[in-house]
This record gives sequence, structure tokens and C-alpha cells, in this order.
Amino acid sequence: MPGAASDRGDAAHEGSADAEYVDVHNRVDCTRAPGARRTPPLFRESIISAAPIADSDSLAAAAAALSTHDVLGLDTEFMRERTYYAQLCLLQLGTDGLAVCVDPLALASLDVLRPLLAGPQPLKILHAARQDLEVLEPAVGALRNVFDTQVAAALLGFPAQVGYADLVREILGIELHKSQTRTDWSRRPLSAAQIDYALDDVRHLPPLHARLAERLERLGRRGWFDEDMAEIGAESLAVDPEQAWLRIKGLADLDPDRQRLARSLAAWRERRAMSSDRPRGWILPDAALRDIVLQVPRERSALERIRELPEGIRANSGAQLLELVDAAAVPNPAAPLPQRRRPDPQQLEQVAQLADITRRAAAALNLAPEILATRRELEQLVRGDHGAAPLRGWRREAIGLQLLNAI
Repeated sequence: MPGAASDRGDAAHEGSADAEYVDVHNRVDCTRAPGARRTPPLFRESIISAAPIADSDSLAAAAAALSTHDVLGLDTEFMRERTYYAQLCLLQLGTDGLAVCVDPLALASLDVLRPLLAGPQPLKILHAARQDLEVLEPAVGALRNVFDTQVAAALLGFPAQVGYADLVREILGIELHKSQTRTDWSRRPLSAAQIDYALDDVRHLPPLHARLAERLERLGRRGWFDEDMAEIGAESLAVDPEQAWLRIKGLADLDPDRQRLARSLAAWRERRAMSSDRPRGWILPDAALRDIVLQVPRERSALERIRELPEGIRANSGAQLLELVDAAAVPNPAAPLPQRRRPDPQQLEQVAQLADITRRAAAALNLAPEILATRRELEQLVRGDHGAAPLRGWRREAIGLQLLNAI
């Protein structure tokens, strides 16, 4: 998450190797007395970690201190460019006057944080929480009692995807730097600037929560927010290999035989990516998978004509791919490919009409239109899908019934 406060001081990150925690107000080193036995640092108000927590005793002490608060800001830094599963590289935790970084790469386990993060208390505050929830679940369990500041802000009239730095500037009047947006968080040691940048991502979450929660209550939209957060909490974070093909564009209109092949190829790719912990595109790129489904190659020479299939994958996995094609039992010849359908003029007109209704309703509520209904959801309604999001929960009263009456 971007941000590093412009008023920070690097002095908070300096000192001897033993000065692990520094009072950011008085700049007093919290070191042990000469000759004293080393014990876990005492966490107290107005203290910030001068280095990521990298031992279990310090992590337990931090968890105990943070558990005494009602709200907890939370953020993660992770990498997934070369892996299937996101690699959790840094975990930031903060509440009023207390902010720490945890180094998961140096710790054997984060289990001591499970009661804090997976328990009902404290309230966990995140911004754009979905990826963080996915990354954290394997390490600490599914988070409970979550407040997403991006979701809250969207219900108060901010852009649907408002960034954390923009929100901090607009609500708290604090300008955050973006100096570390391209940091490789897996490299060690982390610099003082990197640590401060990371801590900024949680320092401001508690006051943001307070302001946003108050505005939601004042506008009578807290119920809306709770519904949206409940939906996020109910979402499955795990990918079902048998349903992975649905995430690939361009396959929904194919004949059932090709869809069966697409399902088989995508499931094979997903399971292999999981077991090897490599990006699914390294196993088989989407474009290559799509071309195999469209062309249905039944022998090596046909597979070699698929331009989107990298030579290395063809050499190492070509035999398996042909086996999957054979097992899918697509008729030979396969069914003709569907002609590209032209948009139905009447449906296009209906979607435009619904979009206009949505814009007017959103303007009256001071919301971005996509908060009420996206274009895809409007298209679903026009096609007769009455399970679309605008017909559920608070959106049904705010926009759904108007849309139904216009169809």
C-alpha cells in the first residue's frame, strides 16, 4: 500500500543494535541496562518499532500489547510474481500510538497472532482488504470483524476504487510520499525509509476508521456498509480448479465439448501451479490454453502450430496436453466455432436506459454510479438475471426496483 508520511523523522530508525524500540515523541532509546538479561521489549503507547519484529518473544509481546485496543490497523506487503501463492513479506500492525512491522520471512510461524487477527476482537481496519485477506488466511486464519476503509469511503461518495493515500489526504489532511512503491519487499535488510513507508500504511487507519464510521452513521448508511462487508466475508478465497476455466475470457460462448476441454485444461494447470507454487501462466498461458481449446490439436504437429504455446512448455508438457485433449473426447471434426454475435440493438438500448437511471439515482445519493450497479450487472438484468447484485440487499431499494420497473 502506498505512502510514507512527509513529517516523519529518520531518527526513529537509528541507534544501537539493542535500541529496538524508540519513543517517536521523545526519541528516547529503550535499551536494556548493561549486563541485564535480554527480555522481550515492553510495548507501550507512542512506541514504534525501529526494525521489523523477527523473533517469537517480541512477536508475542506485540500481540499482547495490541490486543488491549479496540481497533487495529492492518496491512501487508507481499510478492507473487514468481509464485502461485503470495509470499507474505511484511505485516504491519498499528493502533493509536503503537505501530510495528512483523517480518514473516524471519519467523517460523505467525500462530501467536491468530487469536488477535482471527478472533472477534479487536476490529481489524484495512484498505482494499480482499488481497490482504487472501494473503493472510494461510498464515493466521480467516480474519473476522473487518472494516474496509475503501468500501466505507465508496458509500460516502468517494470514487469506488479510491486509494489509501488519496483518502488520507482528503480526510486527514496528511500527504503521503510514494517513494517505495516499487520496493522488492522480499529483500533484506529493509531500509529505514522502507520501514517508515510500510508503517504509514497502518498509522492512519484508526483515525480514518473513526471519521468514516461517524459519517456512515450520520448518513444512515452503516447498514449498507455492514451488508457489503458481510458479502466480502462470505467470499471464498480459495480457487476451485474445476471452476478455474470460468476466469478465462473468450470461452463462455463455445460449444459444450470445447467447454469440457477448457475445464479440463484449466483444472490441470491450476493443480500443477498449486503443487509447484509457480504462476499459472508459467504452466500454460491463457492465450495458449484458449488456442488449444479453439483448435483442438490431436497430434504433435498440430500442437506445434499453436503460436501462443512457448517452446519450453511444448517440449515439457506437450504429451500431457495432447492426453488432456484426447480425454476430453471432443468430436472430430469439432463443432464450428460460433460466429461473433453482434450486440442486440434493443438490449443495448435497454442497458443505456438502465445506465441513465443508475446515474440519476447515484447523483441523488452522491455516489459513484458503479457502487449501485456496474454495466455488467445492468447487462445481466437485461438478459433476465434477477440474481444480479442491484436486486439484493440495500441496493434493491436504492436502485433495483427502479431498474426492474424500466425493463
